[in-house]
Formats: sequence, structure tokens, C-alpha cells
Amino acid sequence: MAKTKNGEKLMMVRMRDSSMTFVNSDQDIRGHKVVNHNQEVIGKVKELFLDQSEGIICFLEISSGGFLGLGETKFLVPVDAIADVKNDEVRIGHPCQRVLRSSSYAPELVDARVLTDVYDHSEYIPYWAADYTYPSFPNSTQSPG
Repeated sequence: MAKTKNGEKLMMVRMRDSSMTFVNSDQDIRGHKVVNHNQEVIGKVKELFLDQSEGIICFLEISSGGFLGLGETKFLVPVDAIADVKNDEVRIGHPCQRVLRSSSYAPELVDARVLTDVYDHSEYIPYWAADYTYPSFPNSTQSPG
């Protein structure tokens, strides 16, 4: 099982199910349109996942397709994939396209196996790795947390 830098088990939770809030509501990217490096719309940010033991947002839950929430496909994307945030749009970097082509996940089953698989497909270093550095967002008008 994957562990955090502190050696604790992953404590992944949806932001809406936590006590964590944004200091500035403009930083909340939930509901924003998600585009790839070619400006093609991929979906929208449905939810943010955070690791409670680390106190950081780690993943975007992106929903795509469907109608009124029915039949949509959901993908987890590491926050490291965020290339830019402007207005109501989140642009993800090219390597994250592999995640979007990978299988979707069952939202009620977010565990270490699923998270490891997300990182394996995305080519990013897992946030629980010893040499991980939380991303900065210098090109953004806002940050994901």
C-alpha cells in the first residue's frame, strides 16, 4: 500500500467531505472547464481530492460526457498536470492525456491501487514519494489550493 512521506497510510477524501476550505473562493476550480494542450475540451473539474494527513489537494476528478450527471465518465488527474488556470478554464499538460485514455475509476473505490495506477499512466512522481515537490503554479491567475 502506498504511504505518505510521513509513512502514514493514504487518507484520500473529496474536498466536499472534508473541513478544508479555500481562503479565497476564487481559488476553487471545481466546475471549471478542462482543456488539453491543444485547447480541446476534455470535461470539467467535478471534485478535488485531498490527502488529509498531508493537508494538500492531490487530484482533480474530471467528468466527461453524460447528461445531467448520468452516464458521465470520471478520471483522476494529479494536480501536477495543471499547466495553467485562467478564468473558468484549467489546462492540463500533455502527459496527462495518457490518464484520460486509461480506464475510468469507480468513485467509491479510490484506494492506493487506483492512485498508483493514475500516476503510472500520467508519468508524474507520486505525491507520497520521498523526492516529490508540490507543484507551483507560476502561470496561473489562481492555484488549486
